[in-house]
Amino acid sequence: MARSTFVSFHYERDCWRVQQVLRMGAIEGQEILPAQEWESVKQQGKQAIEDWIENQMKYKAAVVVLIGAQTAARPWVKYEIAKAWNDRRPLVGVWIHGLKDSSGSTDTVGANPFEKVTLDNGGSVADHVPVHTPFGSDSNQVYDSIKNNLESWVVNAYKRS
Repeated sequence: MARSTFVSFHYERDCWRVQQVLRMGAIEGQEILPAQEWESVKQQGKQAIEDWIENQMKYKAAVVVLIGAQTAARPWVKYEIAKAWNDRRPLVGVWIHGLKDSSGSTDTVGANPFEKVTLDNGGSVADHVPVHTPFGSDSNQVYDSIKNNLESWVVNAYKRS
């Protein structure tokens, strides 16, 4: 049974890859806003984005960060990770750079975004939250690995007590 999740990712760069993951049916993620609607939310300012994130994350069982080449540099991804951590929501990461994009290209591996969110007592969220590397040497194998494992990765996501 698909678990209700909030999906965090780099919208402009990885939306195509994220759509593939959501169509697998292993998780039930929030609806991805079409680009025009996302631009509309962004134009309303920081509070509107934070409110959108709050409303989308509110009743989700876990937060999944789908990690591409530039995900770790995205300020809203860092915000979503920190919010999930502070709300004590289960967190997990999955590398998606091995999936093809709309032009049929895979990407390079990026930095771990959990390392970018530091904790008050030292260290970072990466010291606690697993990031899963799908198996495979091509996009089809990576896709199958994610599809076959994503639900269990989410079920076993790190939950802060």
